[in-house]
Amino acid sequence: MSQPASPSFATLQLPPPLARAIQVLGFGGMTPVQEHALPGLLGGRDVIAQARTGSGKTVAFGLGLLARADVESDRVQALVLCPTRELADQVGTEVRRLARFVPNLRVVTLCGGVPVRTQTPSLQVAPHVVVGTPGRILDHLQRGTIDLAGLRVLVLDEADRMLDMGFLEAISAVVERAPTARQTLLFSATWPDEIRSLSRRLQRDPLEVTVDTVAPAGDIEQLFFDVAPAQKGEALVALLLHYRPETALVFCQTRNDVRDVAAGLAERGFSVLALHGEMDQRERDEALLRFANRSCAVLVATDVAARGLDIKGLSAVVSWELPPDPDVHLHRIGRTGRAGEKGLSLALVAPREIERAAAVEVRSGVPASWTALPAVNGTPAPAPMTTLTIDGGRQDKLRPGDLLGALTGDVGLPGDAIGKIDIMARRAYVAVRRDRAETALRGLRAGRIKGRTFRVARLGGAG
Repeated sequence: MSQPASPSFATLQLPPPLARAIQVLGFGGMTPVQEHALPGLLGGRDVIAQARTGSGKTVAFGLGLLARADVESDRVQALVLCPTRELADQVGTEVRRLARFVPNLRVVTLCGGVPVRTQTPSLQVAPHVVVGTPGRILDHLQRGTIDLAGLRVLVLDEADRMLDMGFLEAISAVVERAPTARQTLLFSATWPDEIRSLSRRLQRDPLEVTVDTVAPAGDIEQLFFDVAPAQKGEALVALLLHYRPETALVFCQTRNDVRDVAAGLAERGFSVLALHGEMDQRERDEALLRFANRSCAVLVATDVAARGLDIKGLSAVVSWELPPDPDVHLHRIGRTGRAGEKGLSLALVAPREIERAAAVEVRSGVPASWTALPAVNGTPAPAPMTTLTIDGGRQDKLRPGDLLGALTGDVGLPGDAIGKIDIMARRAYVAVRRDRAETALRGLRAGRIKGRTFRVARLGGAG
């Protein structure tokens, strides 16, 4: 039986610039969260929505807040709070894409990890939309560099993780500086009691939307393995060697486990990096970048650190330990098996976690598939790419085409040897096929990019 077609964005009364952006960006029908939330969003209602990563929620609240923006008014009119810099950057990028045909609309992203003084110049004229982390937004409010007196829309994105990370006090302090007559939108992958309580405090008669919280079972093969705690390290090695995913995201409950698991895999020869909350922002950014550009095959992370992480083509998700909340597990595995691809979920389950596996089974409606562990066999394959870093970025007017031209022209590499190129404010990163990395490194050091000499280095040890 064929599935009914998704409703079109044309059924909404979007302002012409937003309707044009939707058409140019090639969006098809609305996702479930967009279909159910957007009429309320556009009508000015408060909304509390539960939806997993990749459900299209950013487009939903992005269209909602942009529809209410008045570019003639030089005031902050929309504020989006996010738990991490990575998610804030993604949200800011998406809002700018949607606003491409809205003339003179200003969007600013404000997060920690960079000095406050470097952000102040972009606030001399108030932006219309601000995206940022609670702590940094509160810092700017206390300094008087931003003002929320004209705020129309407040968005709390990934609200459950902001509470997990201890941001409740900062969120409350930000809200105290916002008008009470505003639209408040709360998006969360899970709805624990704390989220319900937060909604009661901040929202007025919100529209409730619960969709797409469970990954489609047909897209993801879920396998559970009964493993004694002391044997989990060897079991993880066996699974990675047996299934050989091109990219694997391993979830741990604690930072200590992240460090220990990553160190154990590195000792066994895996191309692996760790991601946890105690890393500084540059370390976090570079770990995510290398995993995304295939310079690292395995990323070990906590749920909090990986929230907002959306890696295209993620082959497998591995749970070192099942979380107490089954929705958290389903949110984890929702990162694989996207865009019509098959995904793989592997869970190492100690005896004390059996009840958690049963809760996942009930919540997902899919019978748990328990499988025998394979034997350890073979050796890890190296990551296919290596990341080179260039000490120059947007401030030096570097563009991806400049690096691509230098590598394919002056250095003489074939185009298929060059992967993802990322240009930051003061640094640039380029992924090069591992077997061509040394040639690329020597060539860039000996030559010029846009007529200038830049310092070039190989990034890190895993790549």
